Amino acid sequence: MGDIDVIIDALKKFRNDRDWEQFHNPKDLAIALSIEANELLELFLWKKAEDAKKEKVKEELADIFSFAFLLAEKYQFDIKEIVLDKIEKNAQKYPIDKSKGTAKKYNEL
Repeated sequence: MGDIDVIIDALKKFRNDRDWEQFHNPKDLAIALSIEANELLELFLWKKAEDAKKEKVKEELADIFSFAFLLAEKYQFDIKEIVLDKIEKNAQKYPIDKSKGTAKKYNEL
């Protein structure tokens, strides 16, 4: 069993022990994921990046990962596969010779 599977199993146990699966439909997981991402952004609001409290950043990232993993599990997505596939798609959109050192979007390269 891989590390991601261990994490997903722990998340499902936590959820199921509390009878929360009834609330974890794809729509609400996506909303929760967005809310947690915004809580992460709030940690950086009106301050330098290095002034954000690392412990709080870690907690918000854990929440984001948790909801993302649960959403992937709902759709039976293989997390490793979908991330590696997306990296490959991005490599096609952002070839090194055109994108290296620039933050331009692929359609502006």
